[in-house]
Amino acid sequence: MSDKFDAIVVGAGPAGCATACKLARAGLEVLVVERGKFPGAKNMTGGVIYGPVLDSLFPGAPGDIPVERAIGRHVICLLSDRSSVSLDFNMAGSGNRNGYTVLRSRFDRWLANKVEEAGGTVAAGLRADDLLWQGQRVVGITAGGDEFRADAVIAADGVNSTMATKAGLRVNLSPENVNQGVKEVIGLPREAIEERFGLTSDSGAAIHFLGFCTRGVHGGGFLYTNKESLSLGVVVQLKALMESNLKSVDLLESFKEHPTVREYIRGGTTVEYSAHLVPAGGLRMVPRLFTDGLLVAGDAAALVLATGRALEGINFAVASGIAAAETVLKAKERNDFSKESLSVYEKLLADSFVLQDLKTFREAPRFLENQRLYQTYPELACKLAEEVFRVDGKPKKKLWQLARQEMKGRVSIWQLLRDGLSARSSL
Repeated sequence: MSDKFDAIVVGAGPAGCATACKLARAGLEVLVVERGKFPGAKNMTGGVIYGPVLDSLFPGAPGDIPVERAIGRHVICLLSDRSSVSLDFNMAGSGNRNGYTVLRSRFDRWLANKVEEAGGTVAAGLRADDLLWQGQRVVGITAGGDEFRADAVIAADGVNSTMATKAGLRVNLSPENVNQGVKEVIGLPREAIEERFGLTSDSGAAIHFLGFCTRGVHGGGFLYTNKESLSLGVVVQLKALMESNLKSVDLLESFKEHPTVREYIRGGTTVEYSAHLVPAGGLRMVPRLFTDGLLVAGDAAALVLATGRALEGINFAVASGIAAAETVLKAKERNDFSKESLSVYEKLLADSFVLQDLKTFREAPRFLENQRLYQTYPELACKLAEEVFRVDGKPKKKLWQLARQEMKGRVSIWQLLRDGLSARSSL
């Protein structure tokens, strides 16, 4: 293995592999360093890659990409302790696709193989320990007791990025802007999945939950359909966990026992368990993205969009990896890897959906601090639905009367209006 490369990428997740793949295809000598035994061994996400971003790397995607199901059905489900109310948007029969479910152990390994097919080198089981400096410029890394030099280093080593920290570009990992996610992959026969979720052989569903799944604390649940399994999990703000003395693993267990969820996963067998920290502070959490000789991409740069409707991360990671590669290619043409030259990276992200979406929803993290979103409103929706559909031989009340009746003691009309205005400005 050479000890001098055009670029070294730390982390073989979607951001790192997207960077390396594009650079290797352009003929650059690229090294990807991954501390896991294989790419995807340590990586975890809920399991959906949204949007068409893969087309930028692999035109005509998915092709041979190991995706599970195309998401044609989106559901937002509010839970009380024993019932649920759902908003169900189904476009499965229209031919439209808004994303794909993936299993990271397969997906990340496939991406890493594409890097190697393009001529890059992927070194799994090799931990990057430190940065090499020449004055104020990053000129490589140390890993496994050896030095590896490069014109540019791309830190794509996750939310706890060692490389970004050592470069002074640390993400602010306070309990307020970090979520803890726990997930199980539950094996189920293909036929059972398609029958329970009303799916065809290639279509899938993404369900997001608010309410009882997190026992009323800041967070939510998710359920995604794969070919022959379900990805089920909860994501909870770290601050809320600490203050409530709850454990995310206990939340997941009680979530599985909810009547609505229990029916979905009935007869399934847990085949995988994982936990992960998720950056969720939005634009305010994004650090400086570059310095002399180094760029930061993906979770390491807190490039994750959390709006309460869905948690988008893989598409942001891939897009930032592509932008990082384009920046390195431009710097290579000029033979200039100074921070002034690498500042092109931020402009590329600003011109894409990555920073534009984070700016559009910059107030979303603050709005999502509202405790009523996780207990009061889900319980109110379920109780109101119960009254609306109750047939007990007594005279019926109008919907507004029922709403006022159920709101009493839970939320005032003024609080409801304020929360509505806040949602309008934030989301």
